[in-house]
Amino acid sequence: MGLINTTQQAYYSGNDFGSYQFVSLEDIINNFIVAYVGEGKIINKVRRSDIQFHSRRALQELSFDVFKSTKSQEIELSASCTMVLPQDYVNYVKLMWTDSNGIERILYPTSKTSNPFAIDQSTTGFSDNDSGYNLDPNTGYTDLLEQEQSDAWTKYKASGDLTGDITNASSDDQDSDLYDYNKGQRYGIDPQFAQVNGSFYIDELKGKIHFSSNVSGKTVILKYISDSLGTDAEMQVHKFAEEAMYKYIAHAILSTKINIPEYLVARFKKERFAEVRKAKLRLSNIKLEEITQILRGKFKQIK
Repeated sequence: MGLINTTQQAYYSGNDFGSYQFVSLEDIINNFIVAYVGEGKIINKVRRSDIQFHSRRALQELSFDVFKSTKSQEIELSASCTMVLPQDYVNYVKLMWTDSNGIERILYPTSKTSNPFAIDQSTTGFSDNDSGYNLDPNTGYTDLLEQEQSDAWTKYKASGDLTGDITNASSDDQDSDLYDYNKGQRYGIDPQFAQVNGSFYIDELKGKIHFSSNVSGKTVILKYISDSLGTDAEMQVHKFAEEAMYKYIAHAILSTKINIPEYLVARFKKERFAEVRKAKLRLSNIKLEEITQILRGKFKQIK
């Protein structure tokens, strides 16, 4: 624990750079057993499987608010204007596309449309009921057959007006005789429709992101939050938050055991809160020079 057991040559010739700042989840569990579990210690007896469960839960919860386990993924958007959500996706942070200069152009979610379950009503499908709804042969004709995309989203994707794209050839703002008369009518428009970067809709049930047609062919970047429960290499804890993990696990175990004095549970709840707060401050990585730079931009007299 905390000992450098590799030589400088082995470190720089390998590919495990920067790993010293992290502690593996397995080490967290082992260290917790040594420090907290045993005769005459806070927790007299507990199964290792219980510690593993609570350590994973602690890692999940701290990943959302303390660790900020943000990942990113970049793809070139195809003509279908869809992107599959990453395997370890929990929630998105930001979606953008990059222009020829590498500048990130922010995409905003749309709230005016969606991609609902579209029932296939084509005449080529199999239907044995009066509704005209086609049934899925892959399920033995017991479930409804779904279209690939709903009409609502297909129509939205084909329209450039809804993203404020006045360069679209179908837009009345530009190509019609009413263009000059429309000047000034964008006053008070909803900001999500007053930008030309494009928009998106996340279909979480199907695990896909749908984009407006003006994003097709562009390089799209997704920044998202994960819960850190992936491979062994991903299940790591920053050393700034190591103590917060111990307090979180201890409180979780004590609060679920019987015949534990309430004052002891309350004590570790308070200590957990304090350590989580301390970890947040440490991981915020605020530097005096950066604060000074911001202040210099706000107050001209201290430049």
